[in-house]
Amino acid sequence: MTGAGVIDSGICNLGSIARALERAGGTVQVVTTPDQVAAQQRLILPGVGSFPAGMDALESRGLDRAIVAFAATGKPVFGICLGMQLLFETGEEFGTRKGLGLIPGRVRAINAGDLAVPHMGWNNILPIQEDPLLQGLPDNAYFYFVHSFVCEPADAAHVLARATYGEEFCAMARNGNVRGLQAHPEKSQQCGATVLRNFLGLGT
Repeated sequence: MTGAGVIDSGICNLGSIARALERAGGTVQVVTTPDQVAAQQRLILPGVGSFPAGMDALESRGLDRAIVAFAATGKPVFGICLGMQLLFETGEEFGTRKGLGLIPGRVRAINAGDLAVPHMGWNNILPIQEDPLLQGLPDNAYFYFVHSFVCEPADAAHVLARATYGEEFCAMARNGNVRGLQAHPEKSQQCGATVLRNFLGLGT
Protein backbone atom coordinates (compact mmCIF):
# COMPACT_ATOMS: atom_id res chain seq x y z
CA MET A 1 0.00 0.00 0.00
CA THR A 2 1.01 3.61 -0.50
CA GLY A 3 2.04 5.47 2.61
CA ALA A 4 1.76 9.01 3.87
CA GLY A 5 3.31 10.80 6.80
CA VAL A 6 0.80 12.76 8.89
CA ILE A 7 2.28 15.55 10.98
CA ASP A 8 1.23 15.46 14.62
CA SER A 9 1.79 18.95 15.97
CA GLY A 10 -0.87 18.63 18.67
CA ILE A 11 -3.38 20.78 16.74
CA CYS A 12 -5.40 18.18 14.85
CA ASN A 13 -7.71 15.21 15.23
CA LEU A 14 -5.01 12.80 14.19
CA GLY A 15 -7.07 9.65 14.68
CA SER A 16 -9.82 10.61 12.23
CA ILE A 17 -7.32 11.62 9.54
CA ALA A 18 -5.36 8.40 9.96
CA ARG A 19 -8.47 6.22 9.77
CA ALA A 20 -9.68 8.04 6.66
CA LEU A 21 -6.33 7.49 4.95
CA GLU A 22 -6.36 3.80 5.86
CA ARG A 23 -9.90 3.44 4.48
CA ALA A 24 -8.64 5.12 1.29
CA GLY A 25 -6.03 2.36 0.96
CA GLY A 26 -2.98 4.02 2.47
CA THR A 27 -0.64 3.32 5.33
CA VAL A 28 0.01 6.05 7.89
CA GLN A 29 3.10 7.08 9.77
CA VAL A 30 2.58 9.65 12.50
CA VAL A 31 5.32 12.26 12.14
CA THR A 32 6.52 14.24 15.16
CA THR A 33 10.16 15.13 14.40
CA PRO A 34 12.08 16.82 11.55
CA ASP A 35 13.97 13.59 10.83
CA GLN A 36 10.68 11.75 10.38
CA VAL A 37 9.44 14.45 8.01
CA ALA A 38 12.51 14.03 5.81
CA ALA A 39 11.97 10.26 5.58
CA GLN A 40 8.48 10.46 4.04
CA GLN A 41 7.42 10.04 0.41
CA ARG A 42 4.37 12.28 0.81
CA LEU A 43 3.31 14.51 3.67
CA ILE A 44 -0.03 15.64 5.12
CA LEU A 45 -0.33 18.68 7.38
CA PRO A 46 -3.70 18.68 9.16
CA GLY A 47 -4.81 21.16 11.79
CA VAL A 48 -7.64 22.88 13.61
CA GLY A 49 -7.65 26.10 15.62
CA SER A 50 -5.98 29.46 15.07
CA PHE A 51 -3.19 30.37 12.67
CA PRO A 52 -0.83 31.65 15.40
CA ALA A 53 -1.33 28.54 17.53
CA GLY A 54 -0.68 26.35 14.50
CA MET A 55 2.58 28.08 13.66
CA ASP A 56 3.64 28.05 17.33
CA ALA A 57 3.09 24.29 17.43
CA LEU A 58 5.17 23.69 14.29
CA GLU A 59 7.98 26.04 15.27
CA SER A 60 8.30 24.63 18.78
CA ARG A 61 9.13 21.23 17.27
CA GLY A 62 11.26 22.47 14.39
CA LEU A 63 8.65 21.13 12.00
CA ASP A 64 8.20 24.42 10.12
CA ARG A 65 11.69 24.28 8.63
CA ALA A 66 11.38 20.56 8.02
CA ILE A 67 8.16 20.98 6.04
CA VAL A 68 9.67 23.73 3.88
CA ALA A 69 12.74 21.56 3.21
CA PHE A 70 10.53 18.57 2.36
CA ALA A 71 8.49 20.65 -0.10
CA ALA A 72 11.72 21.72 -1.81
CA THR A 73 12.40 18.07 -2.74
CA GLY A 74 9.34 18.06 -5.01
CA LYS A 75 7.51 15.37 -3.07
CA PRO A 76 3.74 15.83 -2.52
CA VAL A 77 2.56 18.00 0.38
CA PHE A 78 -1.12 18.31 1.34
CA GLY A 79 -2.47 20.80 3.89
CA ILE A 80 -5.93 20.23 5.34
CA CYS A 81 -8.13 22.94 6.94
CA LEU A 82 -5.78 24.98 9.17
CA GLY A 83 -2.97 22.98 7.59
CA MET A 84 -3.86 24.53 4.23
CA GLN A 85 -3.84 28.00 5.74
CA LEU A 86 -0.41 27.47 7.29
CA LEU A 87 1.01 26.82 3.81
CA PHE A 88 0.50 30.50 2.95
CA GLU A 89 2.86 33.42 3.52
CA THR A 90 0.88 35.27 6.19
CA GLY A 91 -2.19 34.88 8.40
CA GLU A 92 -4.24 37.75 9.81
CA GLU A 93 -5.84 35.99 12.79
CA PHE A 94 -5.05 37.87 16.03
CA GLY A 95 -2.66 40.11 14.11
CA THR A 96 -0.35 39.33 11.21
CA ARG A 97 1.74 36.18 11.53
CA LYS A 98 4.21 34.62 9.13
CA GLY A 99 3.25 31.22 7.72
CA LEU A 100 5.27 28.55 5.92
CA GLY A 101 5.36 30.57 2.70
CA LEU A 102 4.86 27.61 0.36
CA ILE A 103 1.93 29.26 -1.44
CA PRO A 104 2.13 33.02 -2.09
CA GLY A 105 -0.77 34.89 -0.51
CA ARG A 106 -2.52 35.55 2.78
CA VAL A 107 -5.15 34.10 5.11
CA ARG A 108 -7.90 36.56 6.10
CA ALA A 109 -11.30 36.58 7.78
CA ILE A 110 -14.15 35.30 5.64
CA ASN A 111 -16.60 37.93 4.37
CA ALA A 112 -19.74 35.96 5.18
CA GLY A 113 -22.16 38.90 5.17
CA ASP A 114 -25.25 38.06 7.21
CA LEU A 115 -24.34 34.37 7.44
CA ALA A 116 -23.11 32.81 10.68
CA VAL A 117 -19.38 32.53 11.30
CA PRO A 118 -17.70 30.09 11.45
CA HIS A 119 -18.79 28.58 8.17
CA MET A 120 -19.77 25.13 9.40
CA GLY A 121 -21.41 22.42 7.34
CA TRP A 122 -21.69 20.99 3.85
CA ASN A 123 -20.85 23.07 0.80
CA ASN A 124 -20.21 22.20 -2.82
CA ILE A 125 -16.96 23.14 -4.52
CA LEU A 126 -16.44 24.33 -8.09
CA PRO A 127 -13.23 23.15 -9.77
CA ILE A 128 -11.40 25.96 -11.57
CA GLN A 129 -8.78 23.83 -13.31
CA GLU A 130 -7.89 20.20 -13.75
CA ASP A 131 -5.67 18.51 -11.20
CA PRO A 132 -4.99 14.90 -10.16
CA LEU A 133 -6.42 15.71 -6.72
CA LEU A 134 -9.82 16.40 -8.30
CA GLN A 135 -10.05 13.33 -10.51
CA GLY A 136 -13.16 11.22 -10.05
CA LEU A 137 -15.18 13.82 -8.15
CA PRO A 138 -18.81 14.30 -9.20
CA ASP A 139 -19.82 17.55 -10.89
CA ASN A 140 -21.58 18.72 -7.73
CA ALA A 141 -19.09 17.58 -5.11
CA TYR A 142 -19.92 18.44 -1.49
CA PHE A 143 -17.39 18.73 1.33
CA TYR A 144 -17.65 19.47 5.05
CA PHE A 145 -16.22 22.82 6.15
CA VAL A 146 -15.46 24.37 9.54
CA HIS A 147 -13.59 27.68 9.30
CA SER A 148 -13.71 31.42 9.95
CA PHE A 149 -10.74 32.41 7.77
CA VAL A 150 -10.05 31.86 4.08
CA CYS A 151 -6.95 31.59 1.92
CA GLU A 152 -6.37 34.28 -0.68
CA PRO A 153 -3.66 33.20 -3.14
CA ALA A 154 -1.63 36.05 -4.62
CA ASP A 155 -1.81 34.31 -8.01
CA ALA A 156 -5.23 33.17 -9.27
CA ALA A 157 -3.44 30.34 -11.10
CA HIS A 158 -2.89 28.69 -7.69
CA VAL A 159 -6.67 28.25 -7.13
CA LEU A 160 -7.84 24.71 -7.91
CA ALA A 161 -11.43 25.04 -6.70
CA ARG A 162 -13.74 27.59 -5.16
CA ALA A 163 -16.71 27.49 -2.80
CA THR A 164 -19.23 30.14 -1.80
CA TYR A 165 -20.33 31.20 1.67
CA GLY A 166 -21.26 34.86 1.69
CA GLU A 167 -18.41 35.31 -0.78
CA GLU A 168 -16.59 33.10 -3.24
CA PHE A 169 -13.37 31.80 -1.70
CA CYS A 170 -10.49 29.46 -2.46
CA ALA A 171 -11.46 25.95 -1.36
CA MET A 172 -8.47 24.13 -2.86
CA ALA A 173 -5.05 25.49 -3.83
CA ARG A 174 -1.88 24.29 -5.51
CA ASN A 175 1.62 25.62 -6.00
CA GLY A 176 3.65 22.93 -7.74
CA ASN A 177 3.84 19.88 -5.49
CA VAL A 178 2.12 21.70 -2.59
CA ARG A 179 -1.67 21.45 -2.34
CA GLY A 180 -4.30 22.42 0.19
CA LEU A 181 -7.97 21.78 0.94
CA GLN A 182 -9.95 24.08 3.24
CA ALA A 183 -12.58 21.41 3.95
CA HIS A 184 -12.19 18.25 6.04
CA PRO A 185 -11.83 15.22 3.72
CA GLU A 186 -12.08 12.85 6.69
CA LYS A 187 -15.61 14.19 7.33
CA SER A 188 -16.63 14.49 3.68
CA GLN A 189 -17.69 10.90 2.99
CA GLN A 190 -17.06 9.64 -0.55
CA CYS A 191 -15.81 12.94 -1.97
CA GLY A 192 -13.26 13.23 0.81
CA ALA A 193 -12.18 9.62 0.31
CA THR A 194 -11.68 10.29 -3.40
CA VAL A 195 -9.39 13.25 -2.71
CA LEU A 196 -7.35 11.24 -0.20
CA ARG A 197 -6.98 8.33 -2.65
CA ASN A 198 -5.88 10.79 -5.31
CA PHE A 199 -3.28 12.27 -2.99
CA LEU A 200 -1.95 8.81 -2.14
CA GLY A 201 -1.46 8.23 -5.86
CA LEU A 202 0.70 11.32 -6.35
CA GLY A 203 4.37 10.63 -6.91
CA THR A 204 3.87 6.92 -7.61
